[in-house]
Amino acid sequence: MPGVIVDCAIYRDGRRADAPADFSAALHDARSDAGDAFLWLGVHEPTQAEFDRITRDFALHPLAVEDALKAHQRPKLEIYDDSLFLVLKPVTYDVHADTVTSSELMVFVGDSFVVTVRHGEASPLSAVRRRLERQPDILKHGPTSVLYAVSDAVVDHYIEVAGELQVDLEELEAEVFAPARSGTRNTAAEIYAFKREVLEFRRATGPLTEPMTRLQSAGVPFVHDQARPFFRDVGDHLTRANESVEGLDRLLSDILSAHLAQMGVRQNDDMRKISAWAALAAVPTLIAGVYGMNFTHMPELKWKFGYYGVLLAMVAIELSLYRLFKRRGWL
Repeated sequence: MPGVIVDCAIYRDGRRADAPADFSAALHDARSDAGDAFLWLGVHEPTQAEFDRITRDFALHPLAVEDALKAHQRPKLEIYDDSLFLVLKPVTYDVHADTVTSSELMVFVGDSFVVTVRHGEASPLSAVRRRLERQPDILKHGPTSVLYAVSDAVVDHYIEVAGELQVDLEELEAEVFAPARSGTRNTAAEIYAFKREVLEFRRATGPLTEPMTRLQSAGVPFVHDQARPFFRDVGDHLTRANESVEGLDRLLSDILSAHLAQMGVRQNDDMRKISAWAALAAVPTLIAGVYGMNFTHMPELKWKFGYYGVLLAMVAIELSLYRLFKRRGWL
């Protein structure tokens, strides 16, 4: 268990206090306090056996526990008799590998307790915990303050990731429409790969809209009504993130369509040039082929300068065709 438990503390009036090793005793200690004391337990990738004790001491719902252990959940909010269960999907963006990686963060909120279960490395909560501990005026509002701070940190990072994706997308757009590009580069594959990363990002931000909307409404258990404006602010930030993701997706589709159209134009140009050179080669081939049929009665066969005349006619026709094709931009 020590490797699974990231942090455990009791907070009284916004101030941290050491919690007993026995979770049941720690929870009883928090609930026996006359103020807004609560226990915050942070867990990282627990197994079924490791989480059984937490499930028993905090009376967590078995369906929520199953989701927390198996992970691979969509962002959602579930309300049970004894707790509130929120699933978040924090994301990170590797600017060097151009990959979006999502992890999962589950938050159980109940009577005088918060249990956070984290899967993956994308969202360590130590920074959130330290920031809250420096703001006792917020932390003294109980488990709701933790729920708000965690949601706010995850959503604010969405906006940062969206900004990083926007910068890389602008660079990709500039490369696609650059005047001179390498013919060996698979640009369509790059655009499609970028679109897959945006889709991964969208899976994290899109489904979270409904849970944030519910947290802004009245009557949600274990959430103070005074916290509704704060969750409304988180919802506004989430809307900005979703709009950014939708804009990135539309722009990628437009870039891909423009790139394919550009490839079609270039192929037409190449075919036009090939056809022009083929026409230039066809004229002397035709004339030489006619004179190679060895008929007795053919023009200029008896003329001393007939051979040179035919060559001169070939050159004249070739030059005329070349000037014509060049003027029309076919060569």
